[in-house]
Amino acid sequence: MESEIQTEQVSTDYGALVLQVLARMKPASGTIDQALLRQCIALSSSHLVTDATTNTDGLDKWSTGFSRVVDVVVALHQRDELELETLSAASKACSECWSISGSYRGLEGSREGVRNLANKLKRVLDENGKTYKGQKVYAP
Repeated sequence: MESEIQTEQVSTDYGALVLQVLARMKPASGTIDQALLRQCIALSSSHLVTDATTNTDGLDKWSTGFSRVVDVVVALHQRDELELETLSAASKACSECWSISGSYRGLEGSREGVRNLANKLKRVLDENGKTYKGQKVYAP
C-alpha cells in the first residue's frame, strides 16, 4: 500500500478522495492506518476551498468527505483504537475549516456542518472536554 495520498485523480472532490483512501487502508487485519487517515484529514481545509470554488456542488462533496472522516474517528474511539494524534488532527482540521469558512465569501454555509462535526468529536473527549484518555488534545 502506498504511504502517501494520491490527490491528482480526485483533486476537487474531497468526498471521493476520502472514499478512495478508506477503501485502500483497511488491510486484512481489520485495523485502520491512522497515519494515512491523518494525511487525509490534513487535506480537509484545502479541499474546502478547492471543492467549493471549482464545483457547483463542491460544498456538498467536501461536507460528505469530512463527515465520513469524522465518522471514522468516532468509530475508532468506539473500538478503543483511536490514537491521540488522529483526534488532534481532526480537531485541528475543524479549527482550520471554521476559520476558512468565515474568511472566504461563499463558504459561510459550511460553518454549521463544521460546528456539528466538531461537536461530534467533542463527545469522545474526557469529561473535562480538553483531554482524551488524560492527554491534551489540540485546541486552537
